[in-house]
Amino acid sequence: MIAFVSGTVAALAPDAAVVEVGGVGMAIQCTPNTLSTLRLGKPAKLATSLVVREDSLTLYGFVDDDERQIFELLQTATGVGPRLAQAMLAVHTPDALRRAVAAGDEKALMAVPGIGKKGAQKLLLEFKDRLGAPVGAAPAIGAPVTSGWRDQLHAALIGLGYATREADEAVAAVAPQAEAAEGAPQVGQLLKAALQTLNRAR
Repeated sequence: MIAFVSGTVAALAPDAAVVEVGGVGMAIQCTPNTLSTLRLGKPAKLATSLVVREDSLTLYGFVDDDERQIFELLQTATGVGPRLAQAMLAVHTPDALRRAVAAGDEKALMAVPGIGKKGAQKLLLEFKDRLGAPVGAAPAIGAPVTSGWRDQLHAALIGLGYATREADEAVAAVAPQAEAAEGAPQVGQLLKAALQTLNRAR
């Protein structure tokens, strides 16, 4: 079991990072939220979970131990593999998942690609009383939409190697999507949309 990886960020891609550890490049699958915290050439420490299959060894990386523990717990549910567990964490933070399960919120789980109504109902039953209570405070109802997503998204795009002008244009392109979101925008989802606009422009 590789509990964490600590080293210099050698490469970044839309769904993975390479961290150099003792002269070895470790390829780590990450959510956009996790990738947005990394910078090329800078030191990083990621909590990790190694998924072993007959034909592969895949390392998944997370910003902290809580996210990794939720990733591993999600996979104990019927029909949930590492890809779907990672997709759930790309859409929701661990606390957002805990709140969704506690409230029986099917729609929150159905926002994850690959989860339909029946799947959401089944997962709510399986995870009831297993994810625990939210660790952080819930966002206040009616709280203003944070403008911090712009800075986070811009920094993530610069970290992926895009020029400042390209990052500025991509942030402007996804601004309507961010402003239309209920509550605080998910930086991970905005990063995916921004990358799509940049790929089309090239």
